[in-house]
Amino acid sequence: MIDFHTHAFPDDLARRAVPALAKIGNVSPHTDGTINGLLASMDRAGIERSVVCSIATKPGQWESIFTWSNAIRSDRIIPLPSLHPEDTDIPGILRAIRDAGFRGIKMHPYYQDFLLDEERMFGLYEELVRNDLLVVMHTGFDIGYPRIRRADPVRIVRVLDLFPELCMVTTHLGSWDDWDEVQKHIVGRDIHMEISFTFGHLPPEVIRAILTAHPSTHILFGSDSPWRSQEESIRELRSLELPESLEHAILRQNASRLLFRS
Repeated sequence: MIDFHTHAFPDDLARRAVPALAKIGNVSPHTDGTINGLLASMDRAGIERSVVCSIATKPGQWESIFTWSNAIRSDRIIPLPSLHPEDTDIPGILRAIRDAGFRGIKMHPYYQDFLLDEERMFGLYEELVRNDLLVVMHTGFDIGYPRIRRADPVRIVRVLDLFPELCMVTTHLGSWDDWDEVQKHIVGRDIHMEISFTFGHLPPEVIRAILTAHPSTHILFGSDSPWRSQEESIRELRSLELPESLEHAILRQNASRLLFRS
């Protein structure tokens, strides 16, 4: 199994960041936020690989994230570095990320203060396509921020209509806590989505309806660890009793194709 959406931090930062972020989101962490904590969680859940998503919250932070991502990468840990929309030389940064062998980046419209479809983001999207890099994009609302529509389904569709070659993985079943709009604008289209942080916020029968109506090749398992338990996330997915082929595609096959082109 592959978890396409996890978070971890350098050990010294994790001790400060995890309690602070947990307080902002009013959530209880399920690991200590370190790589070792994530690996232990993966072992308990039977997860082979996890994608670790970093977020650059200010310009210039990409370098330290890039260095740490290089240090933690392994057969089991697949880091996605990040950059900030206000960074200078975005083309150069993305070339460095590509040349280092990373598969893509993570971006977050709330933490990084942008709207998904504003024009200043278009150059970034063009460079992602040019460098054959994917982006895991936080979409929908964010539990710790005011409900400004920064990355809703309508904005997602606008971006992907403008950049049809862009490989964007939308988080939280297409858009967190905006699932009526997901059903109107995203379900049935060739738009990748991962499923983290939806159980407990959306009835299981609605989750199942969305998953079975969406292209089976475009759904990925994600837990959002440490903010949700990897073990529990797998149990919740399996409780839907999806067709075996669809469950396998979600838990491994689709992620493997995006990450390793296999």
